Amino acid sequence: MSRDLNIKVHHLTRVEGHGNIVVNMKDGVLEKAHLSIVEPPRFFEAMVKGRSFHEAAIITSRICGICSLGHQLTSLVATEDALGLEISEQTRLLRKLLIHGATMQSNILHAYFLAAPDFLGAGSVFPLIATHKDVVLRALRMKRVANDIGDIVSGRAVHPITPVPGGFTRIPEKAELLELKRKLLEEALPDGLETVETMKALAGAIPQFERETEYISLKNADEYAFYEGDIFSSDSGAIPVQNYLDVTNEFVVNHSTSKHAKHNRNSYFVGALARWNNNSAQLGEEALAAAAAMGLKPNCHNPYMNTIAQVVEAVHCILDSVRIIDKLIDDGLKNEKPNQTPTRYGRGISSNEVPRGILFHDYTYDNKGNIIKANCVIPTGQNLANIDNDMLKLVPEIINKSKAEITLALEMLVRAYDPCISCSVHMLEVDFIE
Repeated sequence: MSRDLNIKVHHLTRVEGHGNIVVNMKDGVLEKAHLSIVEPPRFFEAMVKGRSFHEAAIITSRICGICSLGHQLTSLVATEDALGLEISEQTRLLRKLLIHGATMQSNILHAYFLAAPDFLGAGSVFPLIATHKDVVLRALRMKRVANDIGDIVSGRAVHPITPVPGGFTRIPEKAELLELKRKLLEEALPDGLETVETMKALAGAIPQFERETEYISLKNADEYAFYEGDIFSSDSGAIPVQNYLDVTNEFVVNHSTSKHAKHNRNSYFVGALARWNNNSAQLGEEALAAAAAMGLKPNCHNPYMNTIAQVVEAVHCILDSVRIIDKLIDDGLKNEKPNQTPTRYGRGISSNEVPRGILFHDYTYDNKGNIIKANCVIPTGQNLANIDNDMLKLVPEIINKSKAEITLALEMLVRAYDPCISCSVHMLEVDFIE
């Protein structure tokens, strides 16, 4: 279709920063289609320089209010790797439980409050309070249980205070964990299964768009990987975490203050859909049944289905949290003191999965335990090139649609990635100038 089209989306804002969508088509030829990030750099790597290993995780947890736990744990593992701090199995289990809580909270937030209004033709979640009050209350209950995990295990759900290098400053009581288990089984699990039914009913509103790309996530032979493992590429297989720079290959583009990344192709995908594509065989039967009910299959190349993968993960996180609590109680909770006696000083690298994808922290310490060099590679930055490539393919495919339809498709595409720069359903305003 021969068409002149100029789109500029201003102020891709709310909660996680600012960005613009820019699309230009002339005589039916697409000249430009990208997500322009205009948020000023925040220089967290510089903020931790000269700081003690006791301070690094507290500082880097402030990178994000939604993924603060993910940044904190990744920071702690990097510090422990650099300083030779061994942790106990109890610490490892408590950290996995925390990641499940943070993942469930964020995935439910996105699926219900950011994505679902698009599926229902609403401008935001607020009109749904009147029309779908029970569904909104369900989402809030699930978020509350997820936050309870953070409150009990890490002192608070946002910017945790008890996880420290080498362990925890406080171990939860048995009664607290048993109450968490009750809430997970009696409240979160029924709500999670109802969420699957809701998303199944809305599946017809998910755009049918596909673009094959490279999917990168953690992979662990023993479990669906969130905490620790190897980097795994759907193109080339496993890569040691220590070689993360060979994978991320960050580069600068003119239209973004956030760096882009590429590996085997000119972009790759991180997040729930990448984790699903690389690790779905390691999910339990309940999570796999949820995926089947919502139409999610292995090797899915539709980025809009990232939201569905998040719901599948929420079901998994609920059930695996119960398993972890049972193991902690069966093993007997120990009032351990954190191991904070370094056995070496040098470089440490770590990687964990946060809701939006694989996260890397890389620190080098001097012999006084102070950071002299740091690097953090954030999931949203890793996804930006892939978003651009999706837009380049999507716009020509829908160019015969109305302005309103194109606008919604672009909004939903960016929302599907759940980027930290724009965590609001009102994140886009599109003006078409022809």
